[in-house]
Amino acid sequence: MQKTQKLTLAVLIQAALISTAYASEQSEAKGFVEDAEGTVLFRTGYINRDKKAPGKKDQSSAAQSAIVKLESGFTQGVVGFGVNAVGDASFKLGENKNANNGMIPKHADGSAYDHWARGGASVKARVSNTTVEYGTQVLDLPVLASNTARMVPEYFEGTLIKSREIKDLELIAGKFTKDQYSDQINTDGRHLDNAIVWGAKYKFDEQLNASYYGMDSENKLDRHYINANYTLPLAEKRSLILDFNGYHTEWDKEAGTYSSPLGDSDVEGRSNNIWSLSGTLNQGAHSVMLAYQQNTGNTGYDYGENADGAQSIYVANSYLSDFVGNHEKSAQVQYNLNFADYGIPGLNWTTAYVYGWDIRVVGTAQEGKENEFFNQVKYTVQSGFAKDASLRVRNSIYRANDAYENAYIGDTNEWRLFLDIPVKLF
Repeated sequence: MQKTQKLTLAVLIQAALISTAYASEQSEAKGFVEDAEGTVLFRTGYINRDKKAPGKKDQSSAAQSAIVKLESGFTQGVVGFGVNAVGDASFKLGENKNANNGMIPKHADGSAYDHWARGGASVKARVSNTTVEYGTQVLDLPVLASNTARMVPEYFEGTLIKSREIKDLELIAGKFTKDQYSDQINTDGRHLDNAIVWGAKYKFDEQLNASYYGMDSENKLDRHYINANYTLPLAEKRSLILDFNGYHTEWDKEAGTYSSPLGDSDVEGRSNNIWSLSGTLNQGAHSVMLAYQQNTGNTGYDYGENADGAQSIYVANSYLSDFVGNHEKSAQVQYNLNFADYGIPGLNWTTAYVYGWDIRVVGTAQEGKENEFFNQVKYTVQSGFAKDASLRVRNSIYRANDAYENAYIGDTNEWRLFLDIPVKLF
């Protein structure tokens, strides 16, 4: 593991020093103020989970947030310097007696906060096409991904290096020491010791892209991710997209035994492999996707609880359920309609059905099964004073058999409504 990290860092350093065949980003810097950007996103959010099993409490959360993002440009010169800042301020809508779902922070007695604010800043430097940033960041890495599907984003604190010195190749390496969930006031609510990340993404041509990322979270787990995406043009406005995603995870002995029903509670040396393969046929406004996903190992795929990001699940069959049970297999059919061809640009509808089976459940010899019927409608304003404002309405109907009912989500009807209004400050 250490050899891999050292090799990646060495490549990044070498890439920063060599000359390349295309323009340097830093040489085109206009200045600290001249390239600065600032936005605020006003978000109104509501999530309701209607639990169908007797004795289980429904969960409902509603809030209003303002998410601010400020980015300076880079100073001119061989080495450019700059600063970034991210933050959010929110208040609950209604009493939120059963607040949950990662939406609203709660007091020790379980009551929801009336209002709260969070945020941080970072400093950055750039040489040629290589950037180093240290501080509070929102991450979008398959092995360390910030949850952005709630009211406010999940924040990580640490250092990230991105290098694009070689055409069509992006290299990353970094170290993070704090993880703050979307519904946490504590800046290290997940008690992250330190997570080392590294990876590469390469565009072979207009049709084929591939990537690899790795992470070593101290005393928790090691994780590796690979992806390959291929687009095959078939005719005018028709194409076939093949997408493969795969993870291999090994938990450290220091992480202890596993208490979750996703795996075997007394197993040490836990490991999991999960992969998905999807094929999407696009024809004008229509697209149909078929996907297959499978878990192997002695436990299910587990994320978020290990301070590894609550959105680190880049696989096909991921909606309300992620279909990550121990030994689980799942299949999906999805249909998407873009209404632009029918005179309503900005309106999009997605519907999907996923069925999972062959789940090994702790405490029973019965096979666990689950299924989900998913629908989402999203409209984004295309022009005028409200340009880029969007309304997203999402519904999931989730059911599990008796063997899996108490082991995972449990029978649930879920609604999610999010109204986003972005405002450009400068």
